Amino acid sequence: MVIKILVVEDDVVVSKLLVEFLIKSGFKAKSAKSAEEAEEILKNEEINTVITDIKLPGTDGIKFTNNIKKEYNLDVIAMTGYSSEYSYEDAIKNGASDLLFKPVKLNELVLRINRVIKERSLLDERDKMIKELKRLTIEDSLTGLYNSRHFFDQLDKEIKRSDRYLHPISLMFIDIDNFKGINDTYGHMIGDKILSLIAKRIKACLRSHDTAYRFAGDEFTIILPETTSSEAKFVADRILAKFAHESFVINEKEISEITLSIGIAEYQMNEGNQQFVHRADITMYEAKRREGNSVILSPEVKELPITAMSQHS
Repeated sequence: MVIKILVVEDDVVVSKLLVEFLIKSGFKAKSAKSAEEAEEILKNEEINTVITDIKLPGTDGIKFTNNIKKEYNLDVIAMTGYSSEYSYEDAIKNGASDLLFKPVKLNELVLRINRVIKERSLLDERDKMIKELKRLTIEDSLTGLYNSRHFFDQLDKEIKRSDRYLHPISLMFIDIDNFKGINDTYGHMIGDKILSLIAKRIKACLRSHDTAYRFAGDEFTIILPETTSSEAKFVADRILAKFAHESFVINEKEISEITLSIGIAEYQMNEGNQQFVHRADITMYEAKRREGNSVILSPEVKELPITAMSQHS
């Protein structure tokens, strides 16, 4: 990738010298005479590094550097001929990655640019690694859905939001009917592929603000913010219809006997996370008890027996 550099310098001779040298050194370079002109360029073009004089007409280089760091993810190298007025610490504190004193030694300038580029590359790699590690802690590796740990974190946030703003929230539990039979018939490797495809199909039926999770084994759950149980049933019916009309083809084998049991619960004010999850879970179990391939809505909290969380195969 060719690095694009913007030189911000009101001295035309110095600016032309720097741009020509940078181009000869293998960079793409252009110039601006003021911070205001430079900001227009930054709005419309992809720039990797800015080299700016501190003394500029209008907005000075220090304030300009500060503005850049707030708005853009790029590096700034400041330069000045007034070493008694500006220090390295002043430049760095305001967002610069380096400071050069005039007259600028051109070979030194290239060395400084390459150092800044290398440091940026290392920071980007670190950020990418942190992002990937974070993804792995919240994502189920088989299905690509969020995992149960993230489910409970997210549910807690949504319930607090529901309590505060009095918005409805519904929870959907989904279990694959007779998944043990599928594994016994086709083997666990095919079973894993089916799980992954089912997860993608479920996710494809959701709205943008709904989130799907692999809760455990062949069980999934969906958080539906700002959604009543009757509204959630429309989503559940859409999921069941998708499975009824489309079979799976894996290794040239058509698998069409997959159905789902779905339980839905709408959050009741101050009932608590565990009770909310419990209601959705046992409602799904009831759908499963009725031979599956159905959607059942939970009754009110007071009508539910207080039992341990049900377990499903």
